[in-house]
Amino acid sequence: MEPGNITRISKFLLLGFSERPELQPLIFGLFLSMYLINVFGNLLIILAVSSDSHLHTPMYFFLANLSFVDICFTSTTVPKMLWNIQTQTKVITYAGCITQMNFFITFAGMDDFLLSVMAYDRFVAICHPLHYTVIMNPRLCGLLVLVSWITSVLHSLVHTLMVLRLSFCTEVVIPHFFCELNQMIQLASSDTFLNNVVMYLGAMLLGGGLLVWILYSYSKIVSSIRGISSAQGKYKAFSTCASHLSVVSLFYCASLGVYLSSAATQSSRPGATASVMYTVVTPMLNPFIYSLRNRNIKRALKRILGIP
Repeated sequence: MEPGNITRISKFLLLGFSERPELQPLIFGLFLSMYLINVFGNLLIILAVSSDSHLHTPMYFFLANLSFVDICFTSTTVPKMLWNIQTQTKVITYAGCITQMNFFITFAGMDDFLLSVMAYDRFVAICHPLHYTVIMNPRLCGLLVLVSWITSVLHSLVHTLMVLRLSFCTEVVIPHFFCELNQMIQLASSDTFLNNVVMYLGAMLLGGGLLVWILYSYSKIVSSIRGISSAQGKYKAFSTCASHLSVVSLFYCASLGVYLSSAATQSSRPGATASVMYTVVTPMLNPFIYSLRNRNIKRALKRILGIP
């Protein structure tokens, strides 16, 4: 790479999913529909939890926070993509790309943390039911969410500062629909060894560590459920964590699919398509998973919507 071709870049080009003009209206309609479903679905969960006093418990407190994060998570990527399709442009400014990447990492980290905190909540509820109200007190719940936010923001800030030190060519095309950390590092024209080390180390410590904690919590939960004598008791205990287990499985399977598809091919288009699962589809499905399997949520939603 010639030194003259390296400068402080002012914009990137986001290729999106397809360059075929006839497919753009279909892609726009599909993503607009998924985004609106995600926003309204998660807003209903937040309203249901906040308006019903029976839902003022740790489990629903964390669920409301997860719904808020899911709205923010999707809002960092989809609106910009919809705007680019509508205006028939692929441009995103350098500052906009860095900002989008920063918020994306923050909210992705918050998703991980909240899912692990919710696993801990279910672990205490099933394995230590007599001490649940004492352990999961409002102070601890608030502290867990606060620590999750602080850690996610600091984790994102480290990656953002690391990307800011990189140099890029004057023409940078991102084969994705948003500014992803991995893509930014791959497209840099300067040395990225330290960035890769920090990226993989962060993924192992946070993503891998939180997943190990979730698996450990559920191993203890399964062990406790097996010790319950009655079949009705086992079903009741399992039903309290079935929704959360479904969301965890969907989120981590989708995330793993993205990285496996990226590693299996040199083209980033399959990775962009696969990333839709955990950036758009999973946040959209979360309200359905929790509302369809939870009588308390369904009762609160019916009251809000005026359904008898």
